[in-house]
Amino acid sequence: MSWWLWAFLGILLLAGEMVTPGGFYMLFFGIGALLVGALVGLDVIHSAWMSWLLFSGLSVGSLLVLRPPLRRLMATDRGGISPVDTMGGETAIVLEDIPPDGRGKAECRGSTWNAHNLGNKPLSKGQRSLVHHVDGITLWIKPE
Repeated sequence: MSWWLWAFLGILLLAGEMVTPGGFYMLFFGIGALLVGALVGLDVIHSAWMSWLLFSGLSVGSLLVLRPPLRRLMATDRGGISPVDTMGGETAIVLEDIPPDGRGKAECRGSTWNAHNLGNKPLSKGQRSLVHHVDGITLWIKPE
């Protein structure tokens, strides 16, 4: 296979990595193809079987060695605590009347949330409330 076919394959694999959800698999195969293309272009590799062997070895080897640290580096989950998990104790403003153990809407941190009233008294529109915890997209609130 000529060098430009390897380069085209590498670019195609790198583009595929960019348009698919992160798994960091095609990245290493794309880099492997580009490296083999460069070696074929520099006339270091002469046979097709050696090109394929080197492509496979480089791709799988770099995948096994470099993927785990790259995934850790790119992880959005920092220690299991997301910004939503830290909302307990925040103040929320009730956007509509919410009966005891009822559901409605509340505003917290500039966003509108579903809200569940934990208190035994109704919450009035405009009332300040305390966020007890967050469950999915629902704030569990109680009167301040």
